[in-house]
Parts: sequence; C-alpha cells; structure tokens
Amino acid sequence: MNRIRQLFDIKYPIIQGGMVWNSGWRLASAVSNCGGLGLLGAGSMYPDILRENIVKCREATAQPFGVNVPLLYPHLKEVINILLEEKIKIVFTSAGNPKTYTEVLKREGVKVVHVVSSLKFAVKSQDAGVDAVVAEGFEAGGHNGREETTTLSLIPNVRKHVDLPLIAAGGIALGSQMKAVMLLGAEGVQIGSRFAATTEASSHHNFKQKIVQAQEGDTVLTLKELAPVRIMKNGFYEELEKLYQSGKHVENLKSALGKGRPKRGMLEGDMENGVLEIGQSSAFIDAILPVADVFRILLDEFATASCPELS
Repeated sequence: MNRIRQLFDIKYPIIQGGMVWNSGWRLASAVSNCGGLGLLGAGSMYPDILRENIVKCREATAQPFGVNVPLLYPHLKEVINILLEEKIKIVFTSAGNPKTYTEVLKREGVKVVHVVSSLKFAVKSQDAGVDAVVAEGFEAGGHNGREETTTLSLIPNVRKHVDLPLIAAGGIALGSQMKAVMLLGAEGVQIGSRFAATTEASSHHNFKQKIVQAQEGDTVLTLKELAPVRIMKNGFYEELEKLYQSGKHVENLKSALGKGRPKRGMLEGDMENGVLEIGQSSAFIDAILPVADVFRILLDEFATASCPELS
C-alpha cells in the first residue's frame, strides 16, 4: 500500500499545493473530488476567511482535504485554534520550525506534514514527530530554500536519510515527472503551478493566462536577502533589478516589495506591478483546464511513461 494514499485515505498520491491567492475552497474540493488531496492556502486568508473556506470546502466534498499553514503567519495562534475547532485532520506546515505546533496538532489526531527544502530540515521534521515531509526543490514557485537544491538532487538524498513517507515537489506538472520522482524514492507528489492554471483556482484570469504564456527562463529566484522567492519576470522584477544594480540595499528591497504585491498580482490581476509567484514548470503548461482534465492527463501520462533501454 502506498503510504501517502494510506496516510490521507485518498485514491491517488497527488497533493495540490496550498498556494497563496490560488488555493481556495473551489480548487481544494475539486482536487479532493478527483481522488487527490486538496489543500486550502491559509497564508493568504484572514482567519475568518479561512473558516469560511473550510465550511464551503466541506460542503463541496465528502473526501479528505487539508490546510497549508505558513508558520510565519501573523495570526498563527488564531488559525491553529480554527483548525482545531473545525476538526481539520490534515495540516501541512511550512516556512518555520516544525516543532512549533506539531505536538499540539497531533495530540488532537491531526496528521501533520512539513514542507522542507533541504535534508537538514527533513531530519528536523522527522525528529519533531511529523507524519510525512514534502521535499521541495527550488524549481518551485513562491518562497524557496536558500540552498537552491533541485528536486532531482533533493529527493534521493532525503529518501536515503529519512524514513517518513516522502512527497516530492518543485517543477512537477507532468505524469512522467510523477513517475520519475517516485523512482527516486518519493511516494507522492505535491503539485502547485499546474493547479494554479485551472478554472477552479481562485487567482485572477490574467495570472492564469500569464502562466500558460510563460516560456523557459521567464521565472527567477530573487529577493534572497529577505526570503528567496521564485516569481515571474514583469515590471516589478525590472524594478528589483535596478535596485540590485545600484547596490541592492536591503531596506530598499523591503520598500520596493512593500505590502500586498502578491495579492495585487495573483488575485487582482495586475501583471506588471504585482508579485507573480509561479514555478519553472509554467514553461510547459499551455492551457487553463478544469481540475478533472488535469487529473486525467496526469494519470494517463503516468501510466504510459516508460524509459528506453540502455542497449
């Protein structure tokens, strides 16, 4: 039995990333209804909005779903209380120390998964008692590890040293890639960018259209002095480049980033002045599709993917 399927009681070991401004109840419930695990993205939701999304997601699916919680979230304690009050049974944590709430959540019967970008933090997550880890390579969109380790290198290294169920993430948008990372030792995949370009994603249509228009090299890992983030090149990125050329003073970078730029771009549709968090896999995502079609294509590709003989 696949340990990821068993852990979450799902049909396919496919998890939809809890992406800010993309992962509302419509997307999460659609993924769960297709047999994967949908995640609500708490990182871009005020506590009352999160509760509303939980209620609506529960109404839209009878299947398991979870919530992704960045541990640097300013209303973290209130969010944790909501998760417990609403009896959420699956929580993915990220961007922080896995020890912070793992024990509290597990005491209430919650399955806890932590997202890591390095072997070091995978081991720390195991020591903290999490039920599984997501090992995410730096191909991924959004906030990333400072190590800049690729998925191809990260997965076998984590598999070698960590016994927990392992989920691969970062640059995965094809069924053939799913098979590849599972050959490397992963037991499931977390997919973000491919699900951002779906009709059910809560992001703006302009952003979805920008994803399918993306070409190789259109994303870049930047703002490493603050918190490394992979974004799409646009007017805001050019503004950052000018600051880097002038000496990249940290305070100037903070001022340029300001507040609300991710919302401005991904939710409100300002493609020039907003932050557009998306992964390298956007280069081969060429259509905005319903979640059901994405699943069908992924599973077909997985089933037919094969490797040529060496001789």
